[in-house]
Amino acid sequence: MIHYALQCERGHAFESWFQSSAAYESQEKRKLVNCPVCGSAKVERAIMAPQIVSKKGRASAEPAAATPAEAAPPASAPASAPASTPLMMAQERELRAKLKELREHIVKNADNVGERFPNEARKMHYGDIEHRPIYGEASPDEARALIEEGVEVTPLPVLPGDRN
Repeated sequence: MIHYALQCERGHAFESWFQSSAAYESQEKRKLVNCPVCGSAKVERAIMAPQIVSKKGRASAEPAAATPAEAAPPASAPASAPASTPLMMAQERELRAKLKELREHIVKNADNVGERFPNEARKMHYGDIEHRPIYGEASPDEARALIEEGVEVTPLPVLPGDRN
């Protein structure tokens, strides 16, 4: 993810996150990057100082980075609204806090079965062992196979900065 300070032709300054600089350029070329104040599609990157953080100060100075799923505007927002309007930034923080709370609840109340997760989930699904809350690791192929078998699985939310 890359964070840009942007400015429209009328001088309105705003910020947004993009998958990459190429993604920004592609969206700009297709007039998909619009000013949240006036709606202008004539937008340019503004001069921006890089944020350099030493390892020592990283924990306190890290900005709240959005994951690709979080960077998408909510369904109620217009498609042209950038992901970093003040309202979206507040929504991102709230979503991140709720995902962190969910993850902490699962880790506290379920057994971590690690790489045994696909086998344990199957055994519970087919009644070979007693049902209990578990979490662990599965490759994308293993997760897909579980879902195709009808085993109910959900990815555990992981956010930047999460420690296992």
